[in-house]
Amino acid sequence: MTTEPERLPFFVYGTLRPGEANHARTLRGRTAAEEPAHIRGALLYDGPGYPYATAGPADAVVHGDLVRPRDADYDEVRAVLDRLEGHVPGAPDNLYERVPVDAVLADGRTVRAWVYLAAAPLAARLRSTASPLAGGDWRGTRAEHGRPPAGPGRRRGRPPHPG
Repeated sequence: MTTEPERLPFFVYGTLRPGEANHARTLRGRTAAEEPAHIRGALLYDGPGYPYATAGPADAVVHGDLVRPRDADYDEVRAVLDRLEGHVPGAPDNLYERVPVDAVLADGRTVRAWVYLAAAPLAARLRSTASPLAGGDWRGTRAEHGRPPAGPGRRRGRPPHPG
């Protein structure tokens, strides 16, 4: 397991949010704190069972949660999240890139955090074929469309390749 110098919390915006399936599988019992937050400069797109975030204009907002792993679990949590997100530090073919962002908490404080953004090829495809979710909140979009939350049996995988 590799260690990196920055042990930042994680900003999560989809199935890793508290109450969602991947949170239950990967984070439950391993966090010291979880609180609502948002990031600016990112767009959110709906996917098959989970959302994708991409870099976006400065005024764009994505809503989610700031999750702080417990110190004793940090390296393991980061490794599990990297695997789930298809991210290998420095690899040229990542599905997602883990990048630092400023997450804004409900009280206005800003915290530096990791977020997984769609890597360049996926982000380009999303921008050319999809529309960002209005309001930048995946939970709100699912409720509007009557879609149930992701269940415990759903797994995150690579999206279908464009054909």
